[in-house]
Amino acid sequence: MAPLLLIAGLAGCSEGVSHLALAETQGPEPHLPEARAQVLPTLLVAPAAGWTDTAAPTPAPGLTVTAFARGLDHPRWLHVLPNGDVLVAEAAAPPKPPGEGGGFKQWVMGMVMKRAGSNVPSADRITLLRDADGDGVAETRHVLLDREGGLMSPFGMALVGPHLYVANADALVRYDYVPGSQRIAGPATRVASLPAGLNHHWTKNLLASPDGARLYITVGSNSNIGENGLEAEHNRAAIWELDIASGRQRLFATGLRNPNGMAWEPVTGALWTVVNERDLIGNDLAPDYLTSVRDGGFYGWPWSYWGQHVDTRVQPLDAARVAQAIRPDYSLGSHVAPLGLAFAPGPARADGQQTMRWPQAFASGAFVGQHGSWNRRPRSGYNVVFVPFREGRPAGLPITVLDGFVGADGRARGRPVSVAIDGRGALLVADDVGNAIWRVKPDS
Repeated sequence: MAPLLLIAGLAGCSEGVSHLALAETQGPEPHLPEARAQVLPTLLVAPAAGWTDTAAPTPAPGLTVTAFARGLDHPRWLHVLPNGDVLVAEAAAPPKPPGEGGGFKQWVMGMVMKRAGSNVPSADRITLLRDADGDGVAETRHVLLDREGGLMSPFGMALVGPHLYVANADALVRYDYVPGSQRIAGPATRVASLPAGLNHHWTKNLLASPDGARLYITVGSNSNIGENGLEAEHNRAAIWELDIASGRQRLFATGLRNPNGMAWEPVTGALWTVVNERDLIGNDLAPDYLTSVRDGGFYGWPWSYWGQHVDTRVQPLDAARVAQAIRPDYSLGSHVAPLGLAFAPGPARADGQQTMRWPQAFASGAFVGQHGSWNRRPRSGYNVVFVPFREGRPAGLPITVLDGFVGADGRARGRPVSVAIDGRGALLVADDVGNAIWRVKPDS
């Protein structure tokens, strides 16, 4: 009990309750209060509890939720194959190298993440889920890959031609893949090394370009605001581009503290991502965001947030870089921890795929899986939201799609991570505390 009592005591030393409604901090023009540097963060952890029996989260009116799969081991990321099979990366943070990650703040953070259900051993597994009869439930599951096949905290996945690419915590690897396979037996080919080490943010997501010629890879920062030294941030807080044919790599965009979900916006064809921003400047700063990503763009981290709002804690100030900082397109609110991103599936198709007709409110826009805060009062996130779009741009406040992940007792039944559109147009949601994948679809 002593560690829990200490955490509770530290919570009493942190900032009080937010005086802003969450909606005031959302949208293209969020209200940004004055920054207040904190020695310790606000602590309001939703202890991990999991779901009981057949319990499930609550969908928005007009939608239905069912369990596509239960009994998984910390499912984090999803990838839907062309034949409708669903790949799920079951993973958690890799062990830190000896001598790294010490100190009081790191110990407190470890205790907080353990209570929140994030500090667990990594299964290092990609499981294939198959719904052969089309009833919305995966009746079979197979271990497609595991650590014997070269996985180490796997996250993003992309199928390009005959190859399945996987972003491990430390490297991009490639496997030969035969459509319909239930197991990949061949060895991993190391395509590129990825920044690892301390791994304050270990997740590496992966997205192929529409023509399959390039891969885009997210790499989060190794700190909150560069306190481990900027040398520890080399090639981090960025989205990388890799040319598959030549193997050439380059920084596509930088200054993104912790980008995760990526998707191609269907109207403009632009790359969009969701980003987790910095901590320790209050309940309502800095905004986590959804944004289009410009080639060569710089988004401020660590020197500024929400464009050119200077973070005075970061010294020395790089005024030239702040002047270059691009303001993101859309605030999702502070500390909501957006991870998953998927655009609406569009109209039904004549070939029988994506046959669902979503309500008009969800016809155009982006689904976002929000893992949820541990350092805001009141809590934020712990849900899946939909950001409406018009002509390729956000147009309106977020609409809650899936909620009820935190019970009346303040305990987390689940926490959303990845979101993906399945072969029939339903929304899949990976839940790493509930160890489930939820399937959301229109009532009719």
